[in-house]
Amino acid sequence: MYLWIKALHVIAIISWMAGLLYLPRLFVYHADTAPGPQSETFKTMERRLYRFIMTPAMVLAWLTGLFMAVDGGAFHQPWFHVKAALVVLLTVAHVHDGALLRRFAKDANAHTARYFRLINELPTLLMIGIVVMVIVKPF
Repeated sequence: MYLWIKALHVIAIISWMAGLLYLPRLFVYHADTAPGPQSETFKTMERRLYRFIMTPAMVLAWLTGLFMAVDGGAFHQPWFHVKAALVVLLTVAHVHDGALLRRFAKDANAHTARYFRLINELPTLLMIGIVVMVIVKPF
């Protein structure tokens, strides 16, 4: 059963990361769009990505990850504490994306496309740290 949970975890992580990388890219294009039909299309794309892909994937990643951590005794490993902190930051990025999405939905975006390009890098950096902790276990 553990390997099925692990496979589900990897699938959830891939889906969640895809959304965390794609949603800010949508925001880049949306930020340069005036209210109107094109903006409404972006709103629909962003909402569906966040609600139907990213959030369920995040929840599944957390549930399967916690199951594996408990089952494997990872809570006693120093590398796991760093990895867990990075996952919490990834979750904060997810929640922040949700707040940005709600602003766009109200046509109240206050950021430039440059801002969204910059925040698009954060999930990548966090992912690198997480992968290093899980695979290398440096401490």
